[in-house]
Formats: sequence, C-alpha cells, structure tokens
Amino acid sequence: MPVSEAVLALAGGVAPFAALACTIAAAGIVRGFTGFGTALVFMPVAGALIDPPLAVLTLVVTGMAVWPVLLPPAWGKAARGEVAVMGAAALFGVPMGVALLAALPVETLRWVVAVAAALTLAALVSGWRYTRRVGRGGLAAVGASAGLLGGATGLGGPPAILFYLAGPSGAERVRANTILFLCVLDISITVALLLRFSFGWAELAFCAVLAVPYAATTLLGQRLFRPERERAYRGAAYLLIAGAILMGLPLWS
Repeated sequence: MPVSEAVLALAGGVAPFAALACTIAAAGIVRGFTGFGTALVFMPVAGALIDPPLAVLTLVVTGMAVWPVLLPPAWGKAARGEVAVMGAAALFGVPMGVALLAALPVETLRWVVAVAAALTLAALVSGWRYTRRVGRGGLAAVGASAGLLGGATGLGGPPAILFYLAGPSGAERVRANTILFLCVLDISITVALLLRFSFGWAELAFCAVLAVPYAATTLLGQRLFRPERERAYRGAAYLLIAGAILMGLPLWS
C-alpha cells in the first residue's frame, strides 16, 4: 500500500484526516503564542477520530518538529533548575501512564481526556493565583503527575501549565518554562510509546505529514506573540480549547 493511502487509512479517510490537519494547525497557533495548549486543542478531537495510542504519538512527534523554532528563545528565559526537577520526576510517571493507555478502553480514555481538559480550562479561566514559593518536592509532584497524565492521555501539559500560570511569573517566563518542560516530556513519552506499542512506518509517516501544518502555524504564532497582549492571547486560547473539548465529547459518537 502506498504511504499516502496508509496515512489516510489510519485516519479513516480524507475528511477525518483533513479535520485532524485543521485541528493540529489551530493547536500550533496556540502553542506558538502561548507556549502551551497543543494537547488541550488536539487530543479531544484526535481521540474521537483515531486510536488513542496513535493520537498521543502524533501529539509528541509533531511537538518535536517545532523544537528548532521554540527552544532557542525559551532556553535563556526559562528557570532551568525548576524544569530539570520536574522533568526528572516526569520520567517516573510516564511509564505508568503509558501502561494505562494500553489497558484502558477507548471510551474511558476519551472521557478522561475531556474531563481533564475541561477541568484545566476551568482552572485557567478562574484566574486562580498563589504567592508562596514551591520547593523541590512540589516541583517533583507536578512533574510526576504531568508524566502520568501525559503518558495515559497526551495531556501532560496541564499540571505544569496550571502550576506556572497560577504563579506570579510573567507571560514570557511562563511560556519559556512550559516550552522547555514539554520538550523533556515529549522525549520521554515517545520512548515509552515506541517500547510499548508496535508502531510502523505508516504511523511515523502519519505523524510527519501532520507535523508540517503544525510547524508552520507554530512559527506564525510565535511571530504574533507580544508579551503586552497576554490577556488577548489567553482569551483566544481558551476559546479554541473550549471548542475542541465540545467537538471531542464522546456524547457525539
């Protein structure tokens, strides 16, 4: 079977693949100007169209495609010590999450994605803030929970996003920390998935094709990013996330 046909077959046809391409493109815009949000936009829709393991693999592999764009400016602005603690803890959570991904029914995973995304969105919209400094134990807990949730559903970002956005840091620091942590998470989840599931060239080609619109729109989003427009960016991201959650609800299938 030609690669193009194999890619379309994994999505279930041209229309579902087009829907996935549009969704990952929208997620790229959000990732570019906020540093997060790819999973919150992509996973609710992808979980309704393709197998959850393939959806998670697509999420992390396409995420790697934008590292050359996002990492260089984020590296110098991130709190790398904090990210290192969280990343090390995530390595322990990811294998357990991937084990759940392999064991849980598809319908259950879709509901977990929808509920986790909705709770994250509600917490973000509420504008909750804290002022106390978090120690290494707290950072490790955030990282481990991100690894567990990321391995099981692809939604590894929300624990870190809520931790950073709830704090007093400005938009640039939040964006840089989140970008750096998600890079670490992408690597660990990819390795765990490849060890657990029998993915072939068709699945990798599927991810590579979707990485093209994602990389393009992420670059566009990064160029649109202006720290002084933080509220506008977050508002737009929240609307996209809410729409993706509604579209991906298991109720419609």
